[in-house]
Amino acid sequence: MAALPISNKECLPWIVQKFGGTSVGKFLENITDTIVRSHLEKHRVALVCSARSGNTKTEGTTNRLFKASEEALKHGSKEYVRIVDEIYEDHVKASREIIIKNEIFKELENQLLQDCTKLKSFLDAAQLIDEISPRLKDSIIGVGEILSCRIIVAALQDKGINAEFVKLDKIINLDNIIEQGFDANNLNQKFYDYLSQKIADAVNKCGNKIPVITGYFGMVPGGIIDSIGRGYTDLCAALLAVGLKAKELQIWKEVDGIFTADPRKVPNARLLSIITPEEAAELTYYGSEVIHPYTMEQVIRSDIPIRIKNVMNPLGEGTIIFPDAPKKSKKGSLKNGYHRRHPTAVTIKNNIIVLNIHSNRKIMSHGFFARIFAALDTYGIVVDLISTSEVHVSMALGAEIVKKDLQKALKELEKLGDVDVLEGMAILSLVGKQMKNMVGIAGKMFTTLAEANVNIEMISQAPPALSIHDQLLP
Repeated sequence: MAALPISNKECLPWIVQKFGGTSVGKFLENITDTIVRSHLEKHRVALVCSARSGNTKTEGTTNRLFKASEEALKHGSKEYVRIVDEIYEDHVKASREIIIKNEIFKELENQLLQDCTKLKSFLDAAQLIDEISPRLKDSIIGVGEILSCRIIVAALQDKGINAEFVKLDKIINLDNIIEQGFDANNLNQKFYDYLSQKIADAVNKCGNKIPVITGYFGMVPGGIIDSIGRGYTDLCAALLAVGLKAKELQIWKEVDGIFTADPRKVPNARLLSIITPEEAAELTYYGSEVIHPYTMEQVIRSDIPIRIKNVMNPLGEGTIIFPDAPKKSKKGSLKNGYHRRHPTAVTIKNNIIVLNIHSNRKIMSHGFFARIFAALDTYGIVVDLISTSEVHVSMALGAEIVKKDLQKALKELEKLGDVDVLEGMAILSLVGKQMKNMVGIAGKMFTTLAEANVNIEMISQAPPALSIHDQLLP
């Protein structure tokens, strides 16, 4: 199969495109027919893809792989075999719907069968030894990306685009990490710079072909799922963009970009053309799913912009995330337009629990705080926001808290003083890079809430956000 007729292709700048599970699961034709093809004339394109998602997140491939792992550890259960068979059938069905050429489909079908057969052998081994190590867990979960990437490669080839499947699971391992002089217990930025170049080297071997890359990049201490989390595919895309010195990292979602508010709740919310990394990080943390701050940091520190785009509206400009003072380079500088006279966006995070702890004064104030956070740390409870005085602490806790862990922590905290628990709360945040210079903005926010009969329980401020706790009304 010949590559598209593009002269001097190796001289063209790279664009890295990251597609999430829903995009791969529902909008495959948009990706292969429009999005990739539209960039090939002026760019080299690399794709990083997540595992396919279903109509709901629980139906997605990754969640089903987690379920299969759980079932494999149940004595005598063969439910995991049924789950893997379903995953295989779903991917074959999706392939049949988009691939026209029979020889390409047959080859893909055989590849999917081999991958799922290997997956069953992993799960059989787990049941036999009654254990799933972090490395084995990574291998099991990583199969989801392998399956989705194989479909995309075949779909692109079916359209006459010469694509190549790139699997990164062996580019690093614990021995590599030690040989390079990295501390396996404390992987710092130098390690990620090294990893970035290793990923780029693997992709450059594709020549003029379009690389389609799995997000799992090999064994890291503690396992990639446990140490980095399910966002490791985004991190892989970011590291690839850095290694390739890409012109842009594109994150393709099912929304037009980042809005001033959730458009599902605020009909007149406006699309933001550009925001700062700090604003994007705050929006992500307080309810708007943008991109993980650490992933964002990898590309921003290399002066590579991130563009959030809509897989259903490929021609839209999306939202670009770029530093406040972009450096001039061969890429040119961007007009940042950050000197707004109003907050950039508002976001809300629901189902928050607030703890109010009033000291019994039997311990010094510094000991009071230390024992509070020691108790929370023991049970893995993360604090979203905090407001303190010498003898009083108010904390906002996320909805993902396990209730039994919270109850255990409360028993420890009650030894320190009076504890009140408020449930059904929400964090409302105003986000804006220049908010510290906006005189009267907090007053306007409080007045607006008062007029809506919303009670404020707690206030916290740190650049670039002002966050408050509201009591949710019935």
